[in-house]
Amino acid sequence: MKINRHMKLGAALMFGVSAFALHAWASEPTVVPEQPPFPAQGKITYVPRDSILEFKALPEYHEPEWVTEKFVKTGKLPPVAERLPKEPMVFKTGNMPDGVGVYGDTMRHVIGGRPEGWNYSAGQTQGWGGIDIGISECLTRTAPLYQVEAKDVEPLPNLAKSWEWSEDGHKLTMHLVEGAKWSDGVPFSSEDVMFHWEDNIVDPNVTPLNGASPETFGEGTTLKAIDANTVEWTFKEAFPRQYLYSMAYGTFCPGPAHILKTKHPKYAKDFTYDQYKNGFPPEYMNIPAMGAWIPVEYRPDDIIVLRRNPYYWKVDENGNQLPYLNELHYKLSTWADRDVQTIAGSGDISNLEQPENFVESLKRAAQESAPARLAFGARLIGYNLHLNFSGNGWGDPDERGKAVRELNRNLDFRKGVSMALDRKKIGEALVKGPFTAIYPGGLSSGTSFYDRQSTVYYPFDLDGAKALLEKAGLKDTDGNGFVNFPAETLGGQDVQVVLLASSDYTTDRNLAEGVIGQMEQLGIKVVLNSMDGTKRDAARDAGRFDWMVLRNGSEIASVVQNTPQLAATGPRTSWHHRGGTDGTLDLMPFEQEMVDIVNKFVTSNDVNERADLMKQYQKVSTENIDAVGLTEYPGALMINKRFSNIPVGAPIYMFNWAEDTIIRERVYVAADKQADYELFKDQLPGKPGEKGLSN
Repeated sequence: MKINRHMKLGAALMFGVSAFALHAWASEPTVVPEQPPFPAQGKITYVPRDSILEFKALPEYHEPEWVTEKFVKTGKLPPVAERLPKEPMVFKTGNMPDGVGVYGDTMRHVIGGRPEGWNYSAGQTQGWGGIDIGISECLTRTAPLYQVEAKDVEPLPNLAKSWEWSEDGHKLTMHLVEGAKWSDGVPFSSEDVMFHWEDNIVDPNVTPLNGASPETFGEGTTLKAIDANTVEWTFKEAFPRQYLYSMAYGTFCPGPAHILKTKHPKYAKDFTYDQYKNGFPPEYMNIPAMGAWIPVEYRPDDIIVLRRNPYYWKVDENGNQLPYLNELHYKLSTWADRDVQTIAGSGDISNLEQPENFVESLKRAAQESAPARLAFGARLIGYNLHLNFSGNGWGDPDERGKAVRELNRNLDFRKGVSMALDRKKIGEALVKGPFTAIYPGGLSSGTSFYDRQSTVYYPFDLDGAKALLEKAGLKDTDGNGFVNFPAETLGGQDVQVVLLASSDYTTDRNLAEGVIGQMEQLGIKVVLNSMDGTKRDAARDAGRFDWMVLRNGSEIASVVQNTPQLAATGPRTSWHHRGGTDGTLDLMPFEQEMVDIVNKFVTSNDVNERADLMKQYQKVSTENIDAVGLTEYPGALMINKRFSNIPVGAPIYMFNWAEDTIIRERVYVAADKQADYELFKDQLPGKPGEKGLSN
């Protein structure tokens, strides 16, 4: 039945193409224009990978004096040396911009998200803005790699302190940090790693946050515990080092098994999977974590407060237990307000990622009295228009939705959509000046794998775009200004497309409205379905969209992070083409070619071959318009001037967001610059699930 419908629509789309349509397409694909220079971009100082951190025992350890006086001497906590691992992670002083820090003060964040709960493993968001990054730790870490020389790039050790490959390259043995503890003092072990793998990633009833799936780590990959501090991966491919990146944020950050198991249906028979996911709501305080700070206060639509983790397993070279900062605040407001408050000094940090705020922020930061400094990075923020390619029932589309997906799979239709977009105008509608650049899709121009000569660009040509739609069988048969399906499809009604977009960000809304306006000029009626981030993510992951405006992920910005998401390498890896109810994919030939390239890239350890593979990927992706690029621009890190150990040139987004890139656990405020912002001074997290702190 499906084959017949494909043939019927395909024949209808080819019928009746006018001579005008065949010769009116004047614009030929070309190389994307060079980007305008951007002199405000910060310069990165590159360092060897092993200059950042190491694991070793130190002669002595220290902590804030108030922790010793109020908690250790009163018997509420063991001495700091007993709370630390046998060999803690040690950040090297030479890699700290301002050296060893001092304890005290608060970092005040402002966010537009709202927490669903604390069960990251089961897919609950904590509200974004760096909350989950401050709470969670992962097997490896990649955010600081922006400063590592390309020849030396490999994920940093983290919860996995070291690893080695078998002789044939199919087995990877990982050694966990021995003696590390959760924030409630319970030992961290391979049980936590295996619970995350078996009962969250592999369990088909659970969808972890950030889309971790078995395919993220390679088809047929297995994991087993060797002992309490050792796990062993087995891969089908030999030496697939690329998967070390998948073991970083946010696809392998284990949760506390001793807490989560109490509500997981496999271990708690009276609980459902929905109850498991929602069993740790925002009101559940003091959730045990491996991160530097623990949630201790939640006031709806007001604030989330995190306090220092007394069992944190990282130190500086002087033996000072990290973090230096005692408290983190997350004021629950809007994303636009984050920029405003950071500029004003009532907030401390912002990823300036909405170009609508660039000019005013630059003006304010240039003033001598400005409380925050501002530094732009490379053009690593980009947006694509994703067309749903799934003709296999993903998202359970109605007849109209099925017909739109057939169009999405038609290259002439995609070319028409792409050529109808005036990308220069789209960028200038966001911000005037040398910020935005024409972006046809594919890899980010800011990644070292980008090759301009391999990037195919279909220039703006509205008349040519209209001719391509006619070539695809779409004409305005009723004279209302919008093209119609062929008479054999949906009775020849207007082509109507539903566009999914996030309502949380001004930029997303403006881009969506720009697409709608320019598509109207093309003759396509686009209806906006704007949702808040959480609902948008649910609709996206369920396939309930025709088109979608989506900000690029780390796979586009870095290539080596979340690499399987560059193509439909598995039934749940692509943002716009996933498996139907039976898990099968109906890939088009160019998509299969992309999958083959990505899979080869993952298993290759040859630098030159990997670079060549990404050139091939870029050409196939942009020539066939896997996604329709909209715009690309730099982001800027804004941070209050009182903070020290902020690396120069740190991008707000590459391997991860700036909250991880700057390594917040080693950020500090000099004693003479500290302010009285702590809400729970001299207090530590209390018991899991209980309100209140320990004092």
